[in-house]
Amino acid sequence: MAKTILIATDYSLESLNILKKILKEKDASEDQNQYNILLTSGYDSGDSIRELLFNTKTSIFNKIRPVEFCEAYEIIKNKYPHLVKKVICDIFTGSFQRTFNQYVKAENIEEAYYAPSIKSKGKGKFDLIPYIKKCKELQSHEITVEVRESLPERGRLAEIFVEV
Repeated sequence: MAKTILIATDYSLESLNILKKILKEKDASEDQNQYNILLTSGYDSGDSIRELLFNTKTSIFNKIRPVEFCEAYEIIKNKYPHLVKKVICDIFTGSFQRTFNQYVKAENIEEAYYAPSIKSKGKGKFDLIPYIKKCKELQSHEITVEVRESLPERGRLAEIFVEV
């Protein structure tokens, strides 16, 4: 059976530690489900007509998501092929709780995971954690992720191989 889970991310490599930790726990518990994983960030699309007309998801992802992020989640996905059906990067552009609740319902999201240490900021991003916590239709789980300041691999693909 396929379930959909949302992971609040800022599209940094350290935010993929949430995905690693979840899949490691599900693998250890011998979970038989497959998961559609939505890696989602809040994004303020602005209110100018030009931005609303000419910004596409691709152009937004080119601004906020590094190439290394895609390579890294593919590596993690390949490590757990029995758990991961597909991984989708997405953005939430709403600004109201009811809009987020509709997003959850439309995507059939059953669980959400977030780490308070991973904060979406800069380049138009905003934090999804308050929306996740207030959504009653969603099982939300806080994940503790250690973000090391002195990491020689910071910002490089090798960062995902560091055990946290």
